[in-house]
Amino acid sequence: MARYTEITSVEEWKVVLEESKEQAVLLFKHSTTCPVSARAYGEFTSFDSPVKTYLVKVIQNRAVSNEIERDLGVRHESPQAFLINKGAVVWNASHWKITSKDLGKAVESI
Repeated sequence: MARYTEITSVEEWKVVLEESKEQAVLLFKHSTTCPVSARAYGEFTSFDSPVKTYLVKVIQNRAVSNEIERDLGVRHESPQAFLINKGAVVWNASHWKITSKDLGKAVESI
């Protein structure tokens, strides 16, 4: 089971974004009311990530989700996963394309 840190404020997100300039991070945007997101969440949490992982619940933390969209320049979708390295998105996926296998391939590529 993957361990992740939940981001609940824009300030926390900014710290993670700065951290990603030094080391890669994996970020998952999750809608707690969506069955597709629930399936992707299962894939995300079953992935044993070698990099730090973070979760944003998009309904409960809309301001954070919006700030992530602005900062990364990637249109919001949920569920959505990002691999961020050197402060920029190096991989992202949404909906059914979020699988533990693809998360693994993305992390291996950096």
